Amino acid sequence: MINTLKVTALILAITVATTISNVGICANTAVKDAKASVSVTNSVVQYEAVDPLALVANPQSYLNKKIKMIALFDKFSTIGLDYPPVKKSSKDYISFIIKRPDVENKGQTIPLSELKFIIKRDKAEKLIDLESGDKIEIKGTVFSTALGDPWVDVDEVKILEPKPTPAKKANK
Repeated sequence: MINTLKVTALILAITVATTISNVGICANTAVKDAKASVSVTNSVVQYEAVDPLALVANPQSYLNKKIKMIALFDKFSTIGLDYPPVKKSSKDYISFIIKRPDVENKGQTIPLSELKFIIKRDKAEKLIDLESGDKIEIKGTVFSTALGDPWVDVDEVKILEPKPTPAKKANK
């Protein structure tokens, strides 16, 4: 008990001394030209790899988490924009949709519209050449689960592979 009090008193004394030193409160002394320095640490942002269907099945598990996924781009859209609970204006943002991964190799194109990707328009303008079927990596943060769907604020989209071009049939 006595040791705990001594440690607490020591911590309090150090805190007060540091505060006085930092603020410049000294007896009969004026502090001039006080300068503070701030150090910035560049940290690498870690994204959790997520399957698109797992995210749709359980969006609450990923709320406020940084995620990344590989998917096939479908199209740009305005789906989900200007929806009041989400607060993403169509003037500043655009959304896009990916293809459902569970049917992509079956000759069908079905969008995974339950998964809303929202990206700032200035970032989207750099992706104007995206075509339906391009393989992309998406990084972002799940910022809402409104309507029971995941809403992702996109940080980055990287084109991994352009869509495969159909082979031309040989003339017979």
